[in-house]
Amino acid sequence: MIDTFIEMLSYPFMVRAFAVGILVSLCSALLGVSLVLKRYSMIGDGLSHVGFGALAAAAALNAAPLAVAVPVVVVSAILLLRVSGSSKIKGDAAIALISTSALAVGILVISMTTGMNTDVYNYMFGSILAMSSQDVGMSVLLSAAVLLLYVFFYHKIFAITFDETFAQATGVCTGLYNSLIAVLTAVTIVLGMRMMGTLLISSLIIFPALTSMRVCRTFRSVTISSAVVSVVCFCIGITVSYVFATPAGASVVIVNLLMLGIFAVAGVLRRL
Repeated sequence: MIDTFIEMLSYPFMVRAFAVGILVSLCSALLGVSLVLKRYSMIGDGLSHVGFGALAAAAALNAAPLAVAVPVVVVSAILLLRVSGSSKIKGDAAIALISTSALAVGILVISMTTGMNTDVYNYMFGSILAMSSQDVGMSVLLSAAVLLLYVFFYHKIFAITFDETFAQATGVCTGLYNSLIAVLTAVTIVLGMRMMGTLLISSLIIFPALTSMRVCRTFRSVTISSAVVSVVCFCIGITVSYVFATPAGASVVIVNLLMLGIFAVAGVLRRL
């Protein structure tokens, strides 16, 4: 096992995959706890579709993917909050409205320009080979910024996650911190799409939080457990992908699913 791991790290693309993947897994797990508790976990799926549309436009314009996708998805995340906060369109309907529209735009742009090439396939299903050194550098910087902001505003995020009304009554600017969560989620989604793909990136947000909640009972313990579970599952998934030549994104999701089953059984045994 150790020999296999050392062999993997001898390849530059695997080093890039581990560097970005671990950081994105951490960001996804931390934000996922709040999103799951606020019953807003599918925002990841919606924003990934927006990201696909943005990446398709970047490919058509021959522009830097992250430079185009990050601002577009961030604006969409803020717009999603505004739309879902209205009295006419709520939660899942707002996500469906924005995500399907962006996906349609992306498919239309692709059909009129590059067609279904390898880059588009990588955006849909992910590929550890899709990341250039420039992408890795930008991903590391943005991931570090997400982690720092989350840690710095941890107590505010905790307050609006559990009781937004009470937090607002005590003077917390709930709108600002909800927007912060949305923006951090948007950045994380874009960073993870290159590796996990549009169809699978939301799993990094949902699975670790749900897994940890099977055993842990406090916000802090769930958050720490989610971070550990996410990183461990990612590392195992990438290793399985390397050894058995399976798709990286799908391998990570399957490992997360197995971990959820293990924690569910442990939670049941703990209550006996």
